[in-house]
Order: sequence, then C-alpha cells, then structure tokens
Amino acid sequence: MPHTQQSLQTLLERAEAERDAAQTRAARAAELAQQLARQGGQLIAYRDDYRRRAPAAGAKAAHIELVRSHRDFMQRVDQALDQQRGQLEAAERDAAAEREALLALELRVASVRKLLERRQAHQRQHATRTEQRRSDEAAQRSAWARRDGSPHR
Repeated sequence: MPHTQQSLQTLLERAEAERDAAQTRAARAAELAQQLARQGGQLIAYRDDYRRRAPAAGAKAAHIELVRSHRDFMQRVDQALDQQRGQLEAAERDAAAEREALLALELRVASVRKLLERRQAHQRQHATRTEQRRSDEAAQRSAWARRDGSPHR
C-alpha cells in the first residue's frame, strides 16, 4: 500500500475511533437528560400529591404550625424543582452539543472515506491505463515484427 494510501487509512481509523467515542458520549448525555426528565416528572407528581394532602385541604381545620410546616416544605419542594429544571436544561444542552459533535465527526469519517475511495479508484484507473499501454505496445511490437518479417522478441 503506498504511503499516501496508508496515511489515509490511518486517518480514517482515527476518525472512526473519534466518532465511536462521540457516539458513546452522545448516548450517555441523552440518557442523563432522559433520567433527569423522569426524575422531574416524579418530583412534580410528589409535589402535586403532597399539595392534595395539605392540612387545610377540604375545609378542615388545622393547627397553624402544621399549615406553616406544610407551606415551608412545599417551598423547598418548589426550590428543588427549580434546581432540577436547571439541571435538565443543562443536560439537554449538553446532549444537543454532543449530537452536533457526533454529526461533525460522522461527516469527517464520510469525507475521509470518500477521499480514500477516490484515491483507490484513481490508482486502479492508473494501473488499468498502464496495463493497457503495455498491452498496446506489445501488440504494436508484434505487428512491426510481423511486418518486418523478423521473429517476435
């Protein structure tokens, strides 16, 4: 394999390795975003359930300390939800960035592969032309030899 061909093959292998690593990172980032979305859904369901069980719900009389405690806890749950939403947004941005990086690396692999294929086609074409030239020259020498009446060399 010529040096250029070998270099392109090495470049292709490296690009494929980088792409494979990017696929792994993109999958992990997407899974993290999905996990955070599920956690957010669970936290919202918990908050809604806790809100339904409020001490003063249903016009029942409740001790003021119990109502305050419930309200304070609801505020902490809302803060946790806000924090969780921020984490989810960051995870979704990271997943999008990983997908973009993966697409760029897939494009690079495709470009290197195409270049390698073109070089191989060019080499095959060159080899075919060289063989055709040799064949034509041999046929021409044979024709000259027959015309001159001398034996074929």
